Order: sequence, then C-alpha cells, then structure tokens
Amino acid sequence: MSEMDLDLYGDMGDSNGPRSHNSLDTQEHYVLSSLAEVVERVMSFLPSKTLLRAACVCRLWRVCACRKLKARQKITWISSIGAGSMDSGGHSLVHAVTEELEKIYIIPEMFLYFTDFESLNDHGAHGGPKKAKKKHGSEMATALEKLLPSECQIVGLATPGIVVTPIGSANNQPVEMEDGECGFALLFPKITGVKIQKFQFFKDSKCKVFDESKLEEAGLKNNPDLRVVLIFGYNTWRHGATRFLHQVLNPLNEKSIIIAGGQVEYLASFSSQTLGSLPLSNQRNYNSRNTQGTDCIGVVGLALSGQQIQGATVLLDQDVYDEKTVDSAMQRLKAANIPTENSVGLMFACVGRGEQHYKKKNVEADSFRKHFPNVPLLGFFGNGEIGCDRVVSGSFTLRECNGEKDNLLHGYTTVMTLIHFGPSK
Repeated sequence: MSEMDLDLYGDMGDSNGPRSHNSLDTQEHYVLSSLAEVVERVMSFLPSKTLLRAACVCRLWRVCACRKLKARQKITWISSIGAGSMDSGGHSLVHAVTEELEKIYIIPEMFLYFTDFESLNDHGAHGGPKKAKKKHGSEMATALEKLLPSECQIVGLATPGIVVTPIGSANNQPVEMEDGECGFALLFPKITGVKIQKFQFFKDSKCKVFDESKLEEAGLKNNPDLRVVLIFGYNTWRHGATRFLHQVLNPLNEKSIIIAGGQVEYLASFSSQTLGSLPLSNQRNYNSRNTQGTDCIGVVGLALSGQQIQGATVLLDQDVYDEKTVDSAMQRLKAANIPTENSVGLMFACVGRGEQHYKKKNVEADSFRKHFPNVPLLGFFGNGEIGCDRVVSGSFTLRECNGEKDNLLHGYTTVMTLIHFGPSK
C-alpha cells in the first residue's frame, strides 16, 4: 500500500473529514501530531473510508493510515437477502454494498459478486425476460462499478439461486436461497504473498480447438504458485458448451491445485474502471471482445496464487442423500485441517439439490456451519458443478487418485470448498 493508493476512492478529503487541529488543546495536539503509536492505535478502530479521510490531516496521519491499510488483509464479504427496487437504485445487493462500503476495514482490489437472475427479470418484466435480464444486469453492474475504488477488478455472475451468510458475523447461520432476491460479494484486499488474477475465455466459432497458450497468459499453467482456480461457465445451455468446458478444464486437471465452480445463467460483469486509462483504440478492442464474450459460450474465474494459500474440496454426489451422509462429507472436509482464520467456504450446488433433494431446507449449509462455526459460507445453485475431492495443504490427502485424471464436470452434485488465504495480520 503506497501513499498514492490512498486516492483509490477519489477525493476523500472533503469538508466532512478533519482538516486542522485548531479545536484541539495543546496536549492533545502534541499527542495526535507526534506519537505514531497512539495515532495508529486510534486508527485501528476506523473503517477504510474514514481512515482515508484521516490521512488528509497531516503527513504523520498519512503515513500511519498507509501502514494500517497495508496490514489489513482479511477477506470480507457483503450479502443481501430481500427485495430491492429498481426505481430506488436496483437490486438489494447494490443497496447493501452502498451501505457496507462505508464500514469495511479493507480496500478491495478484487470484487467477485453473484446475484439471483430471476429478480432482475421480474424488475424489468415489461421488456420481456431476455431483454430485461441483460438491461437490468448491466444497470446493476454499472451501479456497483461506480461504488468501488477505481482500480478494483470486478467479476459478476447471475445464477438460479444463492447460498449466503448474512453480514455482521462469520458465525451467522448461512442460508440456501433457492428463490427470492439475494446476492453476495467477496472483497479481496491486497494480500502479501498472494496474487489474484481474473481470466475470461470464450468459444471461438471459427476454431474448434481451444488455444491452451491462453491458460499460461492467465496464470493457469506453468505457475508453480497456483493453488486455487475458481471457474464458472456461462451460456452453457448452447450447443458445444460441454466440449468447450472440457477443453478448458482438462489442461488444468492437476492434483496440486484446487478447482471449484459451476455453470451459471449469465455473465453480468467483467470489468475494471482502469479501462478509462487505456488508449481509445484499446478501449474499443476491449469492449468488442467483452461484448462478444458475454453473448457466446464462455468461462470466467479467478486464479489464486501464493504459497500460503491452502484449500480443500469434497464432492457431494447422489449417494449423499440425508443429514447423516452430508455430515460424513463435512467430516472429510474438516479432516483436511485447513486453518479457519481468514478463510471462506464456497458451496456450488445443482438446482436439483437443496430442499427438493433432501425434503428439508438448508441441510448442506447447516452441516457446514456445524463443522466450521466461524467461517462464512457463500455460493450458488447452478446448472452444473465443477470440482472433485481434493486437498492442497501439504499435510493431508482426502483420497488416492491412482494417477488418473479426475472428472471435474458434474450434475446433481454439490462441490463444497474451503480456502484459507493466510494470516490476516
């Protein structure tokens, strides 16, 4: 975190922030303008936006604020459950992000969000479902981009259902929302020793073979520090989608990395406001590629690299059919001994599971909470699942793979994943 990074949210030194010490008596003035230890202790209680305003006071406060922001490396999430209004600003997740960005203690560098797609259609039903989802999905993406720091990378996806832990505490009970308006966002700060890189590939109708060199460009091949790949297919209802997904996944199918994700309804956002700094010709090329990428069969995701990252996944297949068998699967995930501090649980389930499968609500989310009481669980119900039983921690193996490639594409399953990002400092 450099001092220039303090300008990410724009001009934070407005009239609402402190500007002078005239109102302080001499002793207070001396302490708060001279003793870095005291200033940093006070600043440890300030959310990031308030801290950015405080950084405008003087050089000491700026240096202290920069140091505090650099030390904040905890993964954060924002979630929403309940209806919003397109007339008053859109989806409920936009309202939640608007409010919670004032309270968070990090500056996000990567913003990964998921929202239910039906509510976007409902809000715009007068234009027809297909037209509505594109229009209001785009409006939501634009609204979120305006709220976030200018350098923040954004990936957004719309899915049939959402799995969400209500904001406020990591030990809140996660909820499987198979219908109704809801959404969540994962906010990744700059983490020492960790690189988070987004990627996007789409099927080229003129070429039947996927160019694997693109994987290396995205940090997905020949990357010894790669630990986790979160990967999501969209427009996979179209002819040729399964073949394309296999072409992308097969070269990644290595036992040294975690692969987890699923198939969503559509891509809502894949952008960064850094686009405005590019030459105009490059912006046109980017917009052309991005538009094509949202309309055709495609894959997006995040490559998580860094030796401190640890992860494990278990696959809940059709043999997992009641609370007892779900509990057994969670025990296997627990046995991987992945640290739970600064970790997140991810659940990617088939639309055919949930209450329809178990004849009871929230079975898988409840079991996760039982075994991981202090880890937020987030995810979605989708049209297919990506992943397998696998652990990358260096100390434990969930199962022997017998040297064979794992099957990564599934249906009527749930992929349950735990990822640890190292100490949060």
